[in-house]
Amino acid sequence: MKYWQTSRRKISLEQPLVMGILNVTPDSFSDGGEFLSVDDALRHAEAMIADGADIIDVGGESTRPGSGQVSGDDEIHRVVPVIEAITKRFDTPVSIDTTKSEVAVASVDAGAEIINDISGLRFDKGIAAVAARTNAGLVLMHSRGDFLTMHSQPPVEDIVADVTAGLARALEIAMAHGVRCEQIAVDVGIGFGKTQEQNLELLAKLGNIVSEFIAYPMLIGTSRKSFLTRILGDVPPAERTGGSLATALVAIRNGAKILRVHDVRETVSAIKTTVAISGVK
Repeated sequence: MKYWQTSRRKISLEQPLVMGILNVTPDSFSDGGEFLSVDDALRHAEAMIADGADIIDVGGESTRPGSGQVSGDDEIHRVVPVIEAITKRFDTPVSIDTTKSEVAVASVDAGAEIINDISGLRFDKGIAAVAARTNAGLVLMHSRGDFLTMHSQPPVEDIVADVTAGLARALEIAMAHGVRCEQIAVDVGIGFGKTQEQNLELLAKLGNIVSEFIAYPMLIGTSRKSFLTRILGDVPPAERTGGSLATALVAIRNGAKILRVHDVRETVSAIKTTVAISGVK
């Protein structure tokens, strides 16, 4: 049985995992400002766990287009009390969504057991050292550009080749810092420096990328993202659930093992149905 090693446990990968999104930010694209207080954040975490979330992913800095970068101290102030509250009350694994090693250290000390780095160690290689020292799980995501330009990069000619090369570089850095294979998951980075067509191409050809990184579980985050509006029309984030579920099921069919989502209950139901159908002989 395959598993994902974190600082606190081995998480089974026998069935697809659902990672519930908990943004404690004032400006995230879908739920900014909704869970700024510890009590509100804890209630939302509790609801997602009740709905079937396997992991809670806490983020204290928005990466939506046009968002402002925050200091490490501000990010720590936002996330640490929430992580402490969740891990004190529940045994569900908590992930910290950050690109800063100082935030990763404070979050793991507070109880987080996974570090989710959207920069794939490009912004701060020290995150790899934190993961190696603490045995935390580590998500390496492909993105392009720096914090301010990642959503406005000119498109590359071959996005599958670029993502494959970028993830390979991130893995090399992680291994050089002592991170073990079983700690690592990878993420193609839907929406980060990709065009509409390239986001769809990555989902359609995800199996090819999964086969290149077969030792590492693939995490996919498409939930409520803006590329869906070019398919569904100009609808607000909360009305993109149907499109989000469709991309999630395509991702699972093509080899994804972890889905990072806003709509936990609906995603869990869709996964259970898909798995049941797949198991019919």
